[in-house]
Amino acid sequence: MEKAGVFVCLMIVLVDFAAGFLVIQVHVKRLECRQPNDEAFKLGQIAAVLLALSHVSANLLGGCMCICCTETLENKSSGKRKFWFGCLVLSWLVVAVGFPALVMGMLEISKSKGLCQQVFHRHFLLVGGILCFVHGILSVGCCVSAILSFEKDGDP
Repeated sequence: MEKAGVFVCLMIVLVDFAAGFLVIQVHVKRLECRQPNDEAFKLGQIAAVLLALSHVSANLLGGCMCICCTETLENKSSGKRKFWFGCLVLSWLVVAVGFPALVMGMLEISKSKGLCQQVFHRHFLLVGGILCFVHGILSVGCCVSAILSFEKDGDP
């Protein structure tokens, strides 16, 4: 189970970082200022889907580990479990801000018609991309602490 958990953690990080790099590519190349904006829109859309996919995967891994060991959770509460819960809550908050930021930035790019004077919408997309990296780090913390703290033979 640990090897599969480590593999899933690595995949979650790769997916989150890929989403962040796609958004940063849009921002660095200033694709949102070009006419047509289809490439920037598609990259933003892919980044939003990747963020959602990694969030679902991280929660499934952490949630499955939690459900499998409910008797351990009821009897003991260690620092690892508190760290897991903190990472879980923070990852939900990051997705609650990052996903809408990606979507708003992506939709504004599709409406901008190549005008670079609109500085506000570009920052939505960049903030969403940065939060993809933050989500990757929090997801790894959540998955690793779930693997370590919800083992049947784990220490309290």
